[in-house]
Amino acid sequence: MELKHIDIAKLTVSAVNMRGKGKADLSNILPSVRARGVLVPLIVRVNGSPDTYEIVAGKRRYQAALAVAEESGEAEALPCAVIEAGDDAAALEASLIENIARLDPDEMTQCETFTRLMREGRSVEELSLTFGLTALQVKRTLALGNLLPRIRNLFRAAKIDVVTVRHLTLASKSQQRDWLALLDDESAYVPTGSALKAWLFGGVSIPIKAALFDVDSYEGGIVADLFGEDRYFADVVAFWQAQNAAIETRVEQYRDAGWRDIVLLPQGEPFHGWEYERCPKRKGGKVYVVTSHRGDVTFHEGYLTTKEARKLERQGESGEATNKPSRPEVTSSQQDYIDLHRHAAVRAGIIGHPGLCLRVAVAHMIAGSPLWTIRTEPQRAADAIAESVENSPSEAQFDAERRRLLAVLDFDADTPTITGGSDGLTSLYARLCTLDDATVMSILSVVMGETLDARCDLVDALGMQLGIDMAQVWQADDALLDSLRDREVIDAMLAEVAGKDIAEANAKATGKTKKQIVRDCLTGTNGRTMVEGWVPRWLRFPASGYTQRGGVGSVSRTTSAVEAMALSAYAEPHGDPAPLPQAA
Repeated sequence: MELKHIDIAKLTVSAVNMRGKGKADLSNILPSVRARGVLVPLIVRVNGSPDTYEIVAGKRRYQAALAVAEESGEAEALPCAVIEAGDDAAALEASLIENIARLDPDEMTQCETFTRLMREGRSVEELSLTFGLTALQVKRTLALGNLLPRIRNLFRAAKIDVVTVRHLTLASKSQQRDWLALLDDESAYVPTGSALKAWLFGGVSIPIKAALFDVDSYEGGIVADLFGEDRYFADVVAFWQAQNAAIETRVEQYRDAGWRDIVLLPQGEPFHGWEYERCPKRKGGKVYVVTSHRGDVTFHEGYLTTKEARKLERQGESGEATNKPSRPEVTSSQQDYIDLHRHAAVRAGIIGHPGLCLRVAVAHMIAGSPLWTIRTEPQRAADAIAESVENSPSEAQFDAERRRLLAVLDFDADTPTITGGSDGLTSLYARLCTLDDATVMSILSVVMGETLDARCDLVDALGMQLGIDMAQVWQADDALLDSLRDREVIDAMLAEVAGKDIAEANAKATGKTKKQIVRDCLTGTNGRTMVEGWVPRWLRFPASGYTQRGGVGSVSRTTSAVEAMALSAYAEPHGDPAPLPQAA
């Protein structure tokens, strides 16, 4: 018999299932499945192909899971015990035994039992076989041991649903206490379910108590809660720069103290105690550094993974000499001396090597570093505007080039941006060194496009210098016309599109009527002559407004005459397009 999780879409009810005929009564099981999911494995066997299975026992749990999936829109894989293919009599016998002997286990009781057995030397695999559960189910049950006693009791009393509890197992003890404080506050919002996950992974500000560094010497912004005692970091990027530096300092202190290995777990990855065993420093124990998304850092001293601990025991039994941990041969101050002198030599050496520096710069722009923080333009807007931009020819052209270069860099084709798509700065630089200058410059162009602020004046300057004709890449759509509200702007736009005579004849018409006339002129409908190539002043290069009040953001000012001359001066020797003449 094999225990595994199987996609619900690959399961069907077998004809030999003792509950196989008719609609099952789910009234007493549906609430439990809705709250806790399917806990007891279904008994299944292969049905025709290796990927499909028929349910010998567990029809009601299957149908309850289907009902919950229909309610939530999400279907989880179900735990199943796969029996060998045999005759129908054996399958019917298995179905009968399972339905008579089935019990509804208490997860918290299971957790406490499993924890005791793990301390006595049992493995996850052994627990899985003994209790008829998948390894994933055992790990999920053990994770409940990370919860504070009060949360466990609330879950035992069915006052917390299973989704909320699962997310709480990922929380640090301080996060759990914060969540309980919200639960006790009748006026506070308590995140549960999927909202709790967002709260744990960046949905809240980082409190100053998470800092390893001296907050008094911190130069970034701090926001105070006027109605409480807590303070929060206003700049998340600045916080992580200071926090990472403090973590590195602590790591150096551990090395100076004689710890041989310090392991930094990926941010957000929890430290599951049942996967490790205590081991002193003198026998090779390691320090594991756990960092949460909320900034909390925990140092677990003196641990080895279970596999490493077993290997160490075997070496001791066979009389093999174990590697004794030794102090590093350089101190942290000596390491500073080494690093800074090497750094000085390298930065002097790269002078006069622009091709090399280009690749280093592009690698930094894509992968980032503690000194480089680059963000992509999020292009956030209302749904209608976002859809209009996404369907534009310009966006399609940019996306096609981005996908081509994703393949050149061996990045995942589904990665939304090149920026931030690398696993390491050095490996990316090595990859760029294999590409010719033209390809690297193409990558630079896309990365620059991804990180160009959509709301800065530089967009106007670049559009002028590139000689971009918006009429070639843009057509009026409802997203723009429906957004028009200003009467003076609508009148000016109507005169521009339909002519001064029509604008004056409809001077007293409603804004809706005027916008419809503009729409008819642009589409050539309702007897209007079609106007082609029209672009509103806001979208042109250089941009301008329809009134003396002007616009906002990148339309609030146009490129000055001095700046336009500088753009022209660059264009001529470099062979780039010259800017368009500036509008009066």
